Amino acid sequence: MPAWRAVAAVAAGTAFVLLLFSNEYGYDADELYFRMLGERGPAWGYVDQPPALPMVVRAATLLLGDSLWAIRVPAVLCAAAVVVLGSLIAVELGASRRAQLMTAFGLGSSVMVLSVGHWILTSSLDTVAWCLVMLFVLRALLRRDGRWWIWAGVVCGVALYAKYMVLLLPVSLLLGLALAGPRQAFRDRRLYLGMALALVIGAPNLIYQITHDFPQLQMAHALGASDGSANRSLFVSNLLLLLGPGLAVFWIAGLIGLFRKREWRPVRAVAVGYLLATVAALMIEGGRPDYTGGFLIALFAVGAIRADRWIARGRRRLPVVAAGLALTSLLQALLALPVIPEESLNRAAVNSMALETVGWPTTVAQVAAVYDGLPAEEKARAVLLAGNFGEAGALDRFGGKYRLPEVYSGHNELHDWGPPPDSADVVVTVGVDQARLTADFERCTAAAKLDNGLDISNPEQGRQISVCRGPRAPWKSLWPAYRHLGAYE
Repeated sequence: MPAWRAVAAVAAGTAFVLLLFSNEYGYDADELYFRMLGERGPAWGYVDQPPALPMVVRAATLLLGDSLWAIRVPAVLCAAAVVVLGSLIAVELGASRRAQLMTAFGLGSSVMVLSVGHWILTSSLDTVAWCLVMLFVLRALLRRDGRWWIWAGVVCGVALYAKYMVLLLPVSLLLGLALAGPRQAFRDRRLYLGMALALVIGAPNLIYQITHDFPQLQMAHALGASDGSANRSLFVSNLLLLLGPGLAVFWIAGLIGLFRKREWRPVRAVAVGYLLATVAALMIEGGRPDYTGGFLIALFAVGAIRADRWIARGRRRLPVVAAGLALTSLLQALLALPVIPEESLNRAAVNSMALETVGWPTTVAQVAAVYDGLPAEEKARAVLLAGNFGEAGALDRFGGKYRLPEVYSGHNELHDWGPPPDSADVVVTVGVDQARLTADFERCTAAAKLDNGLDISNPEQGRQISVCRGPRAPWKSLWPAYRHLGAYE
């Protein structure tokens, strides 16, 4: 029986903690980008992602206001949902009430869940989808009820509007079924009905990819080229940190248990699928372990069940496990949440994403100061040119206060929004390649260098603000050279 009250209390506690920290530091570059995309209105897709998340962010700003905490409310709800769904996965695997509570607390305090609950990211929605698909697959296999294949397919189809990587889950699970069984699942017509529904529901995404020259493949290639080597070299350490170093013991025990325990033989495909998906993640988009993080939720649930049974064999074991989970939760909060004072980040940062959230209003103020220094006749013709979507998003978010002109960027989807008008013969640039500017303009002068005022080394610190005049060709001719795909850096 599900331990509803205990699990709901943990989910509510997780949401409370996340809301408590939701307004700390500032926007992540991705959050600024999603906000900017959402402002433009609905779309069938983007160069670098499906359409759902920018619309979720837009809905949050319309309902709750255009603020940092408002756009993070959907992320908080996603984190709470993962806690509940993870516990339901544990129930399907035979968890006692104590094992369910252990699963809920472990997941609710994990680095992965706290991260996708603090920042609104594509992974926020994607992790919920992985949990739902995993739950339905387990029900189909353990209850021998093929109706759950249909629901798994529906969720996969809907999830394609949030992140294409969700396809890695059903593909790896199907390969796991073929290798480890039970192969009689392939004789159930409802499995194929679920596949068909996933394709039909997700068809607009596929059509968008086909009609736009498969931009997601271009994006995957760009990410692999820029981040692949570094990500692969850190793959094991990042994997162990994904839930948390202390919680890695649980999911590793769960992985072993799926291979060794007879009772879980019907779902051994989950373990095989995870290994296959991990190999795929090493080769796809730069080799990040969080691409298979949804599997770890099920593996952690199995590990919690094994820990619960180990506890039952000795009176002194429960305090040891409880103390271990409590201590690791503090470490995980330190890794995932903005608990360190902002002014101390320059010497005590433990999360690179936290560093990226600092200084955006200061960046915009410095760009505004350069723009305000232009003669009045040049101001009327000037536009802003940002090197990446974080800078563009920040100028869009905070620029209204300074009455800044429109911002343009060649980064990812923003390039497709088009070049500046040919009347824009004065450009205030930030973070743009200086060699590119020198080639394209008659005169470019360095006006300032970004300084967040906290001596924090992040991607924006020290980047140059320039003023360029006199484009050497029409913007339509120059603009293709500004296109670049990749993550924020």
